[in-house]
Amino acid sequence: MNELNDKGSVHLAISAGVASVVFDRPAARNAMTWAMYERLNEICEQLAAETSVRVVTFRGAGGQAFVAGTDIEQFTTFRSGEDGVAYEKQIDQCIARLESLPMPTVAAIEGWTIGGGLAIATACDFRIATPGSRFGVPIARTLGNCLSVANLARLSAVFGIPRVKRLLMLADIVTADEALACGFLTQISEAGEIDAVLASLCERLAALAPVTQRVSKEGLRRLVNHALPSDEDLIRRCYGSDDFREGVSAFLAKRSPAWKGS
Repeated sequence: MNELNDKGSVHLAISAGVASVVFDRPAARNAMTWAMYERLNEICEQLAAETSVRVVTFRGAGGQAFVAGTDIEQFTTFRSGEDGVAYEKQIDQCIARLESLPMPTVAAIEGWTIGGGLAIATACDFRIATPGSRFGVPIARTLGNCLSVANLARLSAVFGIPRVKRLLMLADIVTADEALACGFLTQISEAGEIDAVLASLCERLAALAPVTQRVSKEGLRRLVNHALPSDEDLIRRCYGSDDFREGVSAFLAKRSPAWKGS
């Protein structure tokens, strides 16, 4: 992972009723820093009040990744499971705000969409991707941490529980073809055509009844998030474990972790 002095940013532009959000840290495959999550949260808060915006698009800069998760170096400051609980709450708040945007949202994906990046893409209503794009949450192989129950619910709603178990417990990576076949992706497009495909999808969405879109989206969101169980004990156990500390250390040292189950 690149040094944190390359902090990156998240940019917002609005034109002709379409808001474009870009994750801009290509040297680190757009891995999210705390500041980038905060900026995304601010952008979503702003967009929720933008009545002129009909569609919001999200994409990563550089053409190699959508978002390759959270920058791992930031986890070196964690001292206990409580740090993990606070982190997952922060991420949940940010993803929930994106998911709750009243207008349709589209993720335009080129390349790696991993961990927190997959959570961001999953919170969008529609996803298009290039053929070489890849999707995963390989934390059982890399960090030894976990996801919140809210993010598990979102992933299960689009991938199905058996496939989510593959992503989390086997650290499998899903191809664009498989993601299309299971309904996660709306369309696969060649890299040179994805801008046109995105523009066409935005135009189609903007031409339809916004109130119907808004209430349908919110109804589905309520179904997915209905009565989510508590997960702080699970998060505290994972982020407070020796395995998590080993995973972070091994990742930054570019070696294989030695899991001990404690």
